[in-house]
Amino acid sequence: MNARHPDPLRRALLQTLGLSAALAALPFVTRVAGAAGRPERIGVIGSGRVGSALGGVWAAAGHEVMFASESLDHDRQLAARVGAHARAGTPAEAAAFGDVLIFAVPYRAMPGLGQSLGGALKDKIVIDASNPFANRDGAIADQANAAGGAGLMTAKLLPGAHVVRAFNAVPAAQMAQEHETPGKVGMPIAADDRHAIEIASRLIREIGYEPVLIGGLSMGRFLVPGSPLAGDHTPEQIHSIAATLKP
Repeated sequence: MNARHPDPLRRALLQTLGLSAALAALPFVTRVAGAAGRPERIGVIGSGRVGSALGGVWAAAGHEVMFASESLDHDRQLAARVGAHARAGTPAEAAAFGDVLIFAVPYRAMPGLGQSLGGALKDKIVIDASNPFANRDGAIADQANAAGGAGLMTAKLLPGAHVVRAFNAVPAAQMAQEHETPGKVGMPIAADDRHAIEIASRLIREIGYEPVLIGGLSMGRFLVPGSPLAGDHTPEQIHSIAATLKP
């Protein structure tokens, strides 16, 4: 998430103007990638640049996707642009709908979502694509940094969920395009639950990245803009960089 743009809804609407064309360009093998494994029901909570790009590619791959944010009208427009396998709902509906959830929201929204969604998060796989920025998110960002990073803090704020930290340190603009050259760019991830890692890794490959597990959630503090792992790296480069980092 980028803290420099104050109007995420406007950004998302501009982004989705080109989303249909990007999805139409997906190779056939990517469109049916979900057939290689069980299609997932994915709740996308936060449908700005990151959420719309990821949800759009997953829907094109055959997964059932529900977009949710503060604006149901926006999410309905987005779902209509994405087309088949996409729908819109409230965050509570998306949490109940998805076996896999992706959180792509300003980090300041995380405590409230954890409280409002409550038991709906139990045993769900949550891909945490949100980053804490002190100048945008206030005290919760400071608390996350003090608690060992966003990975550990997200797990605390979303009790019962199996958290995988991913999509945090790569440019949002590329997330709907990496399918064109799959596997060349690595995606560092941090998680503790083996099953969650397996499911998230399959979904990450369908976006076009090669997942690279750098460690448990305590390593999630390195998956933020400005860290050595930020930006585009090959899987081999990620392994090398991660070997120099300590939780």
